[in-house]
Amino acid sequence: MPRVGIIYAQHVDIRIGIANTARELSFESAQTPAEVEKIVADALSSDAKFLSLTDDKGKVYVVPIAALAYVEIGEGETRRVGFVA
Repeated sequence: MPRVGIIYAQHVDIRIGIANTARELSFESAQTPAEVEKIVADALSSDAKFLSLTDDKGKVYVVPIAALAYVEIGEGETRRVGFVA
């Protein structure tokens, strides 16, 4: 008899505002809100020139710190992913 299970995948919504730009970057990440906040805080408090974040599909977003207007970190919805084994 096949086993059926459910995996809960949590995603975090990230929105990044860039100075002098009408659009914002918006994507989902598999990282926790605390991990994203630490990455942003570390980049801002160091001599880093860029903030680098990765989305849940592996794309890397690199934003110059000087152009960073804001970073919004929100809880994404938990998604149920079913499987049969």
